[in-house]
Amino acid sequence: MIEIRPGDARGRTQVSWLDSRHTFSFGEYYDPEQMGFRALRVINDDQVAPGGGFDTHPHRDMEIVTYVLDGALQHRDSLGNGSVIRPGEVQRMSAGTGIRHSEFNASRQEPVHLLQIWFLPAQRGTEPSYEQRPLPPGVRAALTLIASPDGRDGSVTVHQDVAMYAAQLEPGMTVTHSLAPGRHAWVQLARGRGHLNEQPLVAGDGAAVSDERLLTFRSNAPSELIVFDLA
Repeated sequence: MIEIRPGDARGRTQVSWLDSRHTFSFGEYYDPEQMGFRALRVINDDQVAPGGGFDTHPHRDMEIVTYVLDGALQHRDSLGNGSVIRPGEVQRMSAGTGIRHSEFNASRQEPVHLLQIWFLPAQRGTEPSYEQRPLPPGVRAALTLIASPDGRDGSVTVHQDVAMYAAQLEPGMTVTHSLAPGRHAWVQLARGRGHLNEQPLVAGDGAAVSDERLLTFRSNAPSELIVFDLA
């Protein structure tokens, strides 16, 4: 079964420096029917104006993955980390017992477009930690692992039973993903358009997947796709 979550049905937060679309309930946007999917709790599609950003704020007991689509995002946290995240990189922050951080557009001229993704952790109260890695080169032609529980194949380590894949596809490319029995998936089309098992998707659309063994996505335009394989 594949249930499409249309991008234009998402919640929205819009202020002078931020235009954010919420796949699931977040902040002042609340929908009891959209509280997450399995361990996946948040997908925020954020566009941050030049010079804008999120002031220092706390998190705890959450696995947070940041994926930048365009521009550059400046990160600082209470562990002493300071970095700039750009397209072609992925960042993971495990909030655990508590962490404070800020995120700002690193440019005074160009906006930054990013996905911020939260997972519920498998265990509460872990030690906070941080990791940032380049995306493997295979991401430009195939679904490529970018986050996993054991950090295999150069992926960042998330403390939850989830495997996160990304693909950057040209028109006409097709990628597939097999789901083991009892596994579920969330598919998020970050940009572009195409078909997931013959169902059309456009940028911003998501899809909840259960009781399917094989997912096939065919791109009809330059596309960026993220697939979450979930328990």
